[in-house]
Order: sequence, then structure tokens, then C-alpha cells
Amino acid sequence: MSLAGKTAIVTGSNSGIGLGIARELARAGASVVINSFTDRPEDHALAAEIAEEHGVAVRYIKADMSKADECRALVEQAGACDILVNNAGIQHVAPIDEFPVDKWDAIIAINMNSAFHTTAAALPMMRKAGWGRVVNIASAHGLTASPYKSAYVAAKHGVVGMTKVVALETAQEPITANAICPGYVLTPLVEAQIPDTMKKYDMSREDVIRQVMLERQPSKEFATVEQLGGTVVFLCSDAAAQITGTTISVDGGWTAL
Repeated sequence: MSLAGKTAIVTGSNSGIGLGIARELARAGASVVINSFTDRPEDHALAAEIAEEHGVAVRYIKADMSKADECRALVEQAGACDILVNNAGIQHVAPIDEFPVDKWDAIIAINMNSAFHTTAAALPMMRKAGWGRVVNIASAHGLTASPYKSAYVAAKHGVVGMTKVVALETAQEPITANAICPGYVLTPLVEAQIPDTMKKYDMSREDVIRQVMLERQPSKEFATVEQLGGTVVFLCSDAAAQITGTTISVDGGWTAL
């Protein structure tokens, strides 16, 4: 599944799922643009580290995914976009009648609107190149719901719907669009939550993971960032050329319930 000669942009990718995806794309030979809203020396050092490890070109480009113009500028500044992975996302939990309006607006902007703006900027590049892959990182919450996550669930459902539209608009071109729907993924952020959850419930690490964090994940195992990266690489391969407009769940059976 060599992606040599391809340029990939991964939004929200200086940590967690996005970073795992960026690393796997680089491992497959793609040049990669990683992104976040900061512009620190360590962001650029991370790009250099990935480049050295895999022998490909890797750049860090700052862009705030809550701002439409910066979303589009990210793609334009990259100069090429064969593979677009819309991964950037945030979360807030509250009942609908208490949900802060600013949090709603930020989640919709970053989790959903950003994918519209980057895709709109990337499609002309893909058409000019004669090949393209749009991979949107949705969520199990793009297919089902949980209480107190109204903005996140709405945004992720929107991402799934938009993915289908992009697929239909590019159906007769060598471009595909798909959404990956992860369940709970073991990221540094999730790992950091485990000790506090152990104290809260007075449980062992194993019991907290199985009974609390992975209550809705039948496998009782986290997905890994490497597995999600591998799924993205597969969707970019020739084997997936006729997979478009669909969702791939990486959720340990969550949505089978």
C-alpha cells in the first residue's frame, strides 16, 4: 500500500488520533502536512521527527479549524492535497438546556464546518491531479447518540452526511470519500483520565476501563491510533478504489448493539 508521491493533509494532528494517522501515512510513503492551532517549536520539531523516521517530507502548518479562512488557507499553503484527513475535533458535555452557546458554536465549527471548508479547497487539487481520497474521522456518535453530547453528536452526524454528498459528487472520478467512525480510542488524553476515574469509582485500572470507560464497547478493548491510521492507509489504497460514501466503524462492536 505504497503512497509514495502523494501529499496528505491531516487536521488536528500534533497529538492523539491525528498524529497516529499522520505517522501511518508517512510510514506508507506519503508526504504529510500536520496541523493544529498552535505554532510552537515543538510542533515543527514533531514534523521533523516524523520526516526523519520515515524518510518523507513532513511539514507543520498552523491553522485554527474554527475559522473558515484558515481552513482553506491550510490546504492552499500545503500546495498539494491528494489525501485529506479531516480529524480536528473538540468535545463538551452538558444537557441541551444548559449547553453553552459558545461551546455549541465551537464544536460545530471545528468538528463539522472545518471539513466542509478543507474539502472545498482540496477537491480542485485532487481533480487536477487525477486522484484523491477524502477521509473524515467521524465517530460512533456519527451513527448513534449519547445524552449530554448534543453538539458533538450533531456535528458527527453532519460529517457522515457530508461524506456521502462528496462521494456522490465525485462518484465518476478517481476520488473517494469515506468516514471512519471510531469508538473509544486509547490516546494520551484518555490515558490521563484513567487515574482520576479510578479514584472517583474506587476501582482498579482494569475495572475502570472495562466497566466505566468501555461500558458501550463490547470488545472491552480500546481501539488504537495505529489501527485508525492503518484504516486510513487502506482507504487510500487501490484495494479501496470502489469504497466510497460509506462509514467504517472501528468501535469494538459498539454500533452492532
